[in-house]
Amino acid sequence: MYMSLVSPAGPQFPGRARAIPPQVPDDLWRPVSACGPRCRNAPQARAGRARQAVRVAAAALVLLIGIALPWRADLMARALLRAMGVRLRFEGPPIAPGALLVGNHVSWLDIVVVVALSGRARGLRMVAKSEVGAWPLIGRIARRQRTIFVDRARPRELPLTVAQAAAALRAGDTVQVFPEGTTTCGPHQVRWRSAFFQAALDAGAAVQPFTLTYNHPAASFIGDDTLIESLRRVLAARSLRVTVTTSPPERAVFSRRHLAYVLGEGKIHVAPR
Repeated sequence: MYMSLVSPAGPQFPGRARAIPPQVPDDLWRPVSACGPRCRNAPQARAGRARQAVRVAAAALVLLIGIALPWRADLMARALLRAMGVRLRFEGPPIAPGALLVGNHVSWLDIVVVVALSGRARGLRMVAKSEVGAWPLIGRIARRQRTIFVDRARPRELPLTVAQAAAALRAGDTVQVFPEGTTTCGPHQVRWRSAFFQAALDAGAAVQPFTLTYNHPAASFIGDDTLIESLRRVLAARSLRVTVTTSPPERAVFSRRHLAYVLGEGKIHVAPR
């Protein structure tokens, strides 16, 4: 059964903090987060060098096996998380088939986490910026998941990309999107963009919110981070955990901007667990 969004105040999600406006200017097409290195100042227990070396070797092995064998994407993603020492936990109601899955965005790791959960959702497809497709390993996983890529250098093509997402929803696939359009550490969040909520409206699909919560800000991929720098922090983390918490699916009603506002105001901030 779907819940219905009938009030501008939106549904109340226990434990969810209200969104905090970013402290830096941003625009509709290339959102900017106020997050930076200061957001990762919390002390971090580090894994020993031997353990880090084992993680590097294990991740490389997963990559080689993934290239050689036609693994299911979710199994490959789960193996990669284990290899990097990241523990994954799922809480909340099941992922609704054929729903638009929307949530907060913290790290490149989010992509691996979502793919790892794809076994729980029929035909799960992600929406990601086109640059992700060129990333080593992560890009391979994303392409195998039939990701819908957004070319941010060509904003006029956005309606076509939204239509592609709507077609996937009509076909019964679950489509996942990060409406912030950029990564944040949690306290400095970016308002949700509304474009892909139109896909749910056009397809008559439900919208299901979810939250990614990491136990340490070392997982954040923010500011001037490079993928290599972020990967090193992840591999060096002593015990990195991520929890995916889903909420009940919501019936897509009213307008895309209303949906983005109501659900965006209900986001959980990323905080240590």
